Amino acid sequence: MSQKFSLLNFLGRPFSPIYSTVMKGREALYRKGIKKSHSLGVPVISVGNLTMGGTGKTPLVAHIASKLLAKGFKPAIISRGYGGAAGNKVNIVSDGNEVFLDAKTAGDEPCFLAHSLPGVHVYTGIVRILPSRFAAEKAGCNVLILDDGFQHLAVKRDLDLVLFSAASLAGNSRVFPGGDLREPISALKRSSAFVITGITEELRERSSKFKEILLQRFPDIPVFFASYEARQAQLLTDMSSCALPTLPSPLFAFCGIGQPQLFQKTLTALDSDICGFMPLRDHQAFTPSLLKKINAKAKKSGAQALITTEKDLVKIRKEHFTLPVFSLQMEVHPEQNFTDFLNMQINGFKP
Repeated sequence: MSQKFSLLNFLGRPFSPIYSTVMKGREALYRKGIKKSHSLGVPVISVGNLTMGGTGKTPLVAHIASKLLAKGFKPAIISRGYGGAAGNKVNIVSDGNEVFLDAKTAGDEPCFLAHSLPGVHVYTGIVRILPSRFAAEKAGCNVLILDDGFQHLAVKRDLDLVLFSAASLAGNSRVFPGGDLREPISALKRSSAFVITGITEELRERSSKFKEILLQRFPDIPVFFASYEARQAQLLTDMSSCALPTLPSPLFAFCGIGQPQLFQKTLTALDSDICGFMPLRDHQAFTPSLLKKINAKAKKSGAQALITTEKDLVKIRKEHFTLPVFSLQMEVHPEQNFTDFLNMQINGFKP
């Protein structure tokens, strides 16, 4: 964690109990039926997290959507569309056949998912019950995936997956603004399963200890591991794919994700020759001036090309670069017992 955020967390500690009480009260209102949680008549899978920042939700959402599609379902991904300018109650990013909105309008993650998942509907909306209802009732989708849906209690769900990053786990275990948690730890009792993502040999022992803690606190909720694997790279100019060993070298890396250091570590683990790294804030908007600045830094560093994440690539226009720009395509690899668990849940759904 940066010194800036450590200081903010320290200053925010006195307010954490207040925020925690508010979130507990909100949960109680839904539990008692004072605030309504709506059933949409189709299975709903939520993929979310308790912590602030990235936990690798997007690759797992894509993995689940692909699995549902392969089993004959007509899935829809529902997202808030964070960072996108679209202001309609329901924004159709993709109808499964065509992508209608760009990243600036839809948000980077929905746009990336829409482009990478032909056949899957993608909708956004700040009040997520509205695009959820549209997908189920108007578009004929027969299973919904709520992207970052753990705190969105207005939609009932059949499967509630909560993710933790192996790199940060539960952070400092304090509730915002004194820590990294969106809700108190007690909220995890709503979960169907926990998935610790980004498992590496370096992080496995620490993650195993955290798994034991979760099982002690929530013995009826299974805990699974998932790792990520770099598959190949994609070139911005024509979206063609290339094998990682054929990438130009050295590379200048940049990204705007929740945990940019994980992208840097992934590149290091691939033995990439990185001559510069520029971390940006999560969901960073890429203005022409920023893109020119990135290009200038890359040239100054002696880079032969630039590399970024998949969700950043969908926000970039090639005319701002004089060097080739690639994205690193990542694939999630859950352990077999999670695959068995997910298949068992999906087999209970009716396409």
